[in-house]
Amino acid sequence: MKLLLLIAITLPAVCAEVPRIFYSKSFPGSKPEYVEITVDRSGNMEYREAPKEEDPLTAKLSEAEAKQMWDLAAKLEWFRKPLESGLKVARMGDKTLRMENFEHKGETKFNYTQNEDGQLLHDWFEKISETAMHRMSIERSVRFDRLGINQAILLFESSLDRKRIVAADQFLPMLDRIAKNDGFLHMARDRAANLADTIRGASKAKSE
Repeated sequence: MKLLLLIAITLPAVCAEVPRIFYSKSFPGSKPEYVEITVDRSGNMEYREAPKEEDPLTAKLSEAEAKQMWDLAAKLEWFRKPLESGLKVARMGDKTLRMENFEHKGETKFNYTQNEDGQLLHDWFEKISETAMHRMSIERSVRFDRLGINQAILLFESSLDRKRIVAADQFLPMLDRIAKNDGFLHMARDRAANLADTIRGASKAKSE
């Protein structure tokens, strides 16, 4: 019994020590004003809009998506060298990249970088943010604004077409729910069903 209790107590602590990439952006006046994202090697992702938010949005990136992000972090020497360009440019948000629970310690902060790998990694986090905002928008529309669901899906479809969506499979439960619910507009149901088919088809193609 004591052994089981010890396991129960220590397991969360062990889980919390999984190596991960940490990213945050603070940009007062923007929406949202703060974003915090972590990604581990397996692709487990957490998205927050406040530090230490207790109920983050979670999703699992594909193995390929996670690998690309971690490969970029390695090229950037685990953030042990500066990324800030030093150029006089407009404020674009104070960004932080940091390795957490990892053998190589590193952290860098920047407003704007000219480093190509830094730009690519930052764009991954921008895509995660864009994806999270679409997911929250669709979830809100499903719960509170059934007439607005078609517009929310249209905006999501536009980002999907521009390849700005990551871990697209996370949208399938919502899209299926919309497609099968007579309470939503017919055009929204059709669009949701078509998008679900597109996402499933893309996932199948990648796995073959």
